[in-house]
Amino acid sequence: MKKILIIQTAFIGDVILTTPLIRATKQLYPNAEIDALVVPAAAKLLQNNPHLRSVLTDSKRDNTLLNMGKMIKRIKAEAYDMAISPHSSGRTHLLMYLARIPIRVGFDRGTMPFLLTAKTAHPRGIHKAKKNLALLKLLDPRDFDFQTELYPSEEDQAYAESLLSPLSSKQIIALAPGSVWATKCWPTEYYADLAMKLDKAGYGVVLIGSQDDLPKCEIVKESCPKALILAGKTDLLQSAAVISRCKLMICNDSGALHLANAMQTRVVAFFGPTTKSFGYFPFRPGDYVFEIPLDCRPCSSHGPMKCPLKHHNCMRNILPSTVFSYIQEQLV
Repeated sequence: MKKILIIQTAFIGDVILTTPLIRATKQLYPNAEIDALVVPAAAKLLQNNPHLRSVLTDSKRDNTLLNMGKMIKRIKAEAYDMAISPHSSGRTHLLMYLARIPIRVGFDRGTMPFLLTAKTAHPRGIHKAKKNLALLKLLDPRDFDFQTELYPSEEDQAYAESLLSPLSSKQIIALAPGSVWATKCWPTEYYADLAMKLDKAGYGVVLIGSQDDLPKCEIVKESCPKALILAGKTDLLQSAAVISRCKLMICNDSGALHLANAMQTRVVAFFGPTTKSFGYFPFRPGDYVFEIPLDCRPCSSHGPMKCPLKHHNCMRNILPSTVFSYIQEQLV
């Protein structure tokens, strides 16, 4: 194997959960050049990754047929010996096939798994990072470490240090109140209540997220004026560097969870419409998931924009006082 392509064109969290697969593939084929194909929004995550030669991007949501043709041409020109794809979309299977990659490894699901040359059943009941590594069982019987990883640069680390300097005398707790999926979000007023309690207890509070999460962060800051808003001020690796300096990450079932796990920062997460059985839970020692046992959970694989039963009790019944008590007990 001289050239290998690893494809994951889903969400940011999915790309982070592919990093153990990238590392393990390099361990299997240390002399191979390995590239990754991701969506543009996730490309930053793989910057500085020592196991990769380069990161390709696929703007698959814009002019789909035109971009598909360009992508096929580009991949075909690289003459990869093998492609490994934990992403099971028919488009991905077709991309590998039309690019004439001779060995095409993936899961036996999606719309066109018959285009794969080596496939395996998608495992159930284990973490997603372990599911991704199951693809390598088609190539080698050994087991690999599933710890995720990111590589902020020295500049990213220095920037994170400067941003957090106002809180340097305190233990810092990060809150990430946002998510692409509305019902995945613990109520913003609950985050505000918790932030106020943490501030009074002497912790430094930093609010993490994208520019889209800024309105939620501003609502939290109204209740906790000392909180430091970094939403929209950092890219993904800069956020990772910030999170690495925090004692704890408190977040929804979102990309922030996976950033924190990759930087080995402890996680407290809220799971409502989704459940841990999907495989996207925080996995490190000391991580914890707050969830309410309800017959209506899970209600979808991602979490709908509105609660189907119009009560959102899966989140509303997780009270800030309960979360604060847990944090006080654990961080003493």
